[in-house]
Amino acid sequence: MRLSRVYVDAALEPGTRVTLAGSAASHVSRVLRLRAGDALTLFNGRGGEYAGSIDRSDAGEVTVAVGEQRALERESPLALTLAQGVSRGDRMDLVVQKATELGVSCIAPLLTERSVVRLDPQQAARKVAHWRGIAIAACEQSGRNRVPEVATPLALREFTGIARAVGAAGARLLLCPGAALRLDDVAPPVTEVTVLIGPEGGLTDSEEELARTAGFTPVRLGPRVLRTETAAIAALALLQRNFGDL
Repeated sequence: MRLSRVYVDAALEPGTRVTLAGSAASHVSRVLRLRAGDALTLFNGRGGEYAGSIDRSDAGEVTVAVGEQRALERESPLALTLAQGVSRGDRMDLVVQKATELGVSCIAPLLTERSVVRLDPQQAARKVAHWRGIAIAACEQSGRNRVPEVATPLALREFTGIARAVGAAGARLLLCPGAALRLDDVAPPVTEVTVLIGPEGGLTDSEEELARTAGFTPVRLGPRVLRTETAAIAALALLQRNFGDL
């Protein structure tokens, strides 16, 4: 039977105890329905995982005894960044969840001309915290012991400007339905890749030109125009199949 996995934002050391409170305690006691004596697996995103056993569960807190460390990693050999145009509500949440399951190392949310979502600094901070929570939950489910970075949302122009200044850093791909090349035409070896995908309405011609100027090569997935969340999942799965560990 597979043990429940729980993320702990704290240092973990065999022989010590950690106390879960708030949403973490609620998840363990009410969602997973674990009680004193039950076993679980702990990880803190810094590598490896730890055996754990619940000591006490009451008054909104759960105390867990930390056991042996297991030096397990389930990270892809492909350093994969998803630069995703921010889409509305559940669509972006789905992208973050599935991108984490598919092994991305970084999610870079982008604000574009056709983005329906507009964020001021406070809203952006709340969104990043929300998306990071989704990524953590996806790590708990998928067995990952390292939580992918969720970057602060940037305007596409700012993102491409940084990419242009940094210079070549692995393959840079721009999903574009009208591209001459298919994603499968990207030749190995590839150990690092950034894939850029527009929001619901896609990128404008000027934004696509910005991406090309920053070194992004237009590629297509096939003859059909996919929704932004479908395109992200399909592209990440193909990249992991071609260059990663699927």
